[in-house]
Amino acid sequence: MKKIIRFSVILLSAAVLLPLKALCQIDLNIETGLISSGYNDVRIPGDGGTLFSLSEELEADPGFFYRIQVFYHFNNRHHLGALYAPLAFNSTGKLNRDLVFEGQTFRADTPLEATYKFNSYRLIYRYDFLRKEKIEIGAGFTAKIRDAKIAVKGDGLESEKANVGFVPILHFRLLYKFTKKFAFLLEGDALAAPQGRAEDVLSAFIFKASDKIDLKAGYRFVEGGADNETVYNFAFINYASIGAIFHF
Repeated sequence: MKKIIRFSVILLSAAVLLPLKALCQIDLNIETGLISSGYNDVRIPGDGGTLFSLSEELEADPGFFYRIQVFYHFNNRHHLGALYAPLAFNSTGKLNRDLVFEGQTFRADTPLEATYKFNSYRLIYRYDFLRKEKIEIGAGFTAKIRDAKIAVKGDGLESEKANVGFVPILHFRLLYKFTKKFAFLLEGDALAAPQGRAEDVLSAFIFKASDKIDLKAGYRFVEGGADNETVYNFAFINYASIGAIFHF
C-alpha cells in the first residue's frame, strides 16, 4: 500500500511540476453515485479452489463510489491525466457446499463475510486526432496500477488473496456536441489479452453550466478479470454516475 501511495504522489507531483507555460487548461473531474455488482465469479487458487459467486450465491451490498481525475490540456490535441478510482464491495451469505479458498476450507452452510476490493491508479495520455465544431475523437494509452484483494472469513477462519500489479490499457474518448450547452460523452479504457481483460467505460450526457463548470450524468461499467493458476476472477460492476468537471 505504501508503494501505491508513493506512486500516486509521484503522478500528481509530476503533473503539477509540468511547465505551466505549456498548459492551456486544467480540468478537475469529480464523479460519484451508486454502484451495484453484476456477476463476480471467483476461484482461488485458479487451478484448485472452489468456484463461487460473490454476487449470486452471496449477497453483495450496493454502495456509493467516487472517482477523482485531473487532466492537463497542453493544447487542443495533447492531454495528460491522473485518476484515482477506489472500488470495494462487501458480501455475506452461505454456500451449500464446502469452499476451498486460498489455503482454507470453509464448511458448507457456514455464515461467510467476503470483501472484494479493486482500487485503480492511472496515468493517461490522449491525442485528439479529430476535432470539429460538433465532434471530438481521441485515443491514447493508460498506465494502470491495480490494488486488488478478495478476502473471506467465517467460523473463526479467514483467508485473503491480495495483488498489486501494473496493466497497460488503451484509452479512447468521443464527444458529440448537440448544442453549445448539451453534449454526449463516450470514454473509457479497455484491453483484452489471453491472460484476461479489463474495460472501464462511461456513457454520459454533459450540460455546460458555465464557462468554468460542466455537469454530467450517465452510466459506467467496469468489467474484466484474469484466469491463471493463482486466480480466477471475472466481475461486472454497474455505476449510476453523476459528476462535475471544473475548468481552471
